[in-house]
Amino acid sequence: MTLLATTAGGAISQEKSITIGLTADPSHLYPLAGEELSSNIMYYHLYDPLVQRSPDLSFGPGLAKSWETVDDTTWRFKLREGVTFHNGNAFTASDVVFTVEKARESIRPDLVANIETITAIDDLTVEITTPKPYAVLPNDLAELLILDEDYTIETGDTQMDLEPMGTGPYRLDEWIKEERLVLEAFEDYWAGPPTIDTVTFRPITNPATRTAALLTGEVDVIQDLSVRDVGRVRSEGGFEVLTRPSLLNLVLALDMREESPTIDGSNPMTDQRVREAIARAIDVEAIIEIVMNGLATPSDQFVPASHIGHVDGMDFREMYPVDIETANDLMAEAGYPDGFAMTLDATNDRYVNDAQIAQALASMLAKIDIDLDLNIMPKSNFWGYIRVPTENSSFIMSGWDVPSGDAGSMYASLFYTRDKKEGYGQVNRGSYSNPEVDVLIDQADATPSVDERDRLLQDATRILMADIPMIPVHYEQDIYGVRDGVMLEPRVDKFIWAHDMDVE
Repeated sequence: MTLLATTAGGAISQEKSITIGLTADPSHLYPLAGEELSSNIMYYHLYDPLVQRSPDLSFGPGLAKSWETVDDTTWRFKLREGVTFHNGNAFTASDVVFTVEKARESIRPDLVANIETITAIDDLTVEITTPKPYAVLPNDLAELLILDEDYTIETGDTQMDLEPMGTGPYRLDEWIKEERLVLEAFEDYWAGPPTIDTVTFRPITNPATRTAALLTGEVDVIQDLSVRDVGRVRSEGGFEVLTRPSLLNLVLALDMREESPTIDGSNPMTDQRVREAIARAIDVEAIIEIVMNGLATPSDQFVPASHIGHVDGMDFREMYPVDIETANDLMAEAGYPDGFAMTLDATNDRYVNDAQIAQALASMLAKIDIDLDLNIMPKSNFWGYIRVPTENSSFIMSGWDVPSGDAGSMYASLFYTRDKKEGYGQVNRGSYSNPEVDVLIDQADATPSVDERDRLLQDATRILMADIPMIPVHYEQDIYGVRDGVMLEPRVDKFIWAHDMDVE
């Protein structure tokens, strides 16, 4: 929407605004407090990283205008001059050092796991050393959002969730939780002021309500247009449906502990044959056709083919095709001919048709006598419930994307042995542990060669595909409903960034 305003001199200026319907309210506005999509979208409006990730996942200058390697383990980053935080404080190297050290003591130490030391050489230069040669440090830094040192110390972590202070293209104007969050353009933004002056985000958890809000003009854009409503919106005049393949891989994490919280007796899933039986009982094509209305893509591995660590020609579905007879045989061989019962923890407002997918999984696993009790909850409760270390979960349905374009960041978080190395294994909810995988991740994180890193991570992929600590299900299709006059180019990472948008 464009509003006309009269300036003091009598001239007419155009103020542009837009309202965007999201699937959920952000959980946090403080970027070291947690990670999920709605929060991430806000973080990147309010804050900036040293290295900026473009809509197509290429990496380029952000708050750092350039960088170079001094030697195999030393990087030097030159920072932009004249950048200010929203409160007017100057951005300096001291803020970068503070952010790195702050991340170490937060729940996101993974963000800086491969930074050994960081030093401010001068106000506009930082030097970072890594424990070993590390080829993809700039990619990692695209996820580290820089804090105002003085403001953060003064405000405190808890209050930072309500009073964020970054260098980003927008600053917070108003947040009425579960109703609306309003951002206003930061006119002194270093990359130039945004074209859209005011951005209002509305959390609309119900898909039908989201579609109705678009069609009645309450919002201009909706995220995750229901697959059931695509045809309806396309047939309406004045609207467009935009789609692109998602990076978000829906996955099922299996508990690997000897005793599992929701399973009586010893945990059957410590046996690879049981894990394979579960994989063979899940009919991904049926989920895509019936639940997703065809708008999803089967996951062949844990990361897409574009990523470092993906093995060409390897497909999880070809390794473990749907075969109930074989699955039952495997259960019997493992000593569970009568199956067992356990609980699946899942959301009902985070992924496309997530509750319906959970129900489908229960029906499918019943065919191999696994009685799946569904513990379905809103995402606001889910993340705390499954957080590592957790004593709650045996079987978890969640999503994972890797916008860095590198499987190593996922493997180090999800599959590295827990409590073995600082910043690694912090999201290993199934307690998977394979020393060979740990060594390969360590070696990948210790080479300056991207090609060598790719080879090592591919070796890790092969082991993980055989071990089955996690079952990949499908990549969602990112689907947006957009009214005519809104210019939106969907990003690969699914972030909606108003700074790249325009409205007529």
